Amino acid sequence: MPASADTALVCHPDSPEAAVRALTAGARVLPDGGLALVWRLAGDLAALRIPDATTTLPPERLWAHTCFEAFVGTPDGPAYREFNFSPNGQWMRFDFSGYRQRVESPQLPAPQIVPRRAGDVLELAVRLGVEQLPPGELCVGLTAVVEAEDGRSSGRHSYWSLRHPAGKPDFHHREGFALALRVPTP
Repeated sequence: MPASADTALVCHPDSPEAAVRALTAGARVLPDGGLALVWRLAGDLAALRIPDATTTLPPERLWAHTCFEAFVGTPDGPAYREFNFSPNGQWMRFDFSGYRQRVESPQLPAPQIVPRRAGDVLELAVRLGVEQLPPGELCVGLTAVVEAEDGRSSGRHSYWSLRHPAGKPDFHHREGFALALRVPTP
């Protein structure tokens, strides 16, 4: 079981997006037990709707726009945590006791989020503290929603993941939690 992994995300076949040339995501366990995450989106960024620092979005709906996501659970239980990170620096966390069974989220420190844009590449780096993660082995799903600029008030969306279950896009499905990482225990 690795302490880090970098991989290409796969676009769901029902939502192709020609403006995206490549989309990768990586996760690395930090010495203190935290998790460093990074997403790199390369393509025609002008053809995509990418929230910037001047754009404020409803935190509970970051996923309705270009957004990078991490789903974190353990192999021995159904509970998991969903993190949404916008390129504008906003974030949101949702806790679930089981598949799409949302529960109240405890107050935890904010993650560190660093967006960078250079030429045709958008990168978003995130650091989750150990307090944001369950101890021991982690099952992680790294995903992204990419909104295309198409002239409508709500753009066209493509859905990217390490692995997609059969059927429509569903990031909450455990089949997508395809990355196994071990966090050191104190």
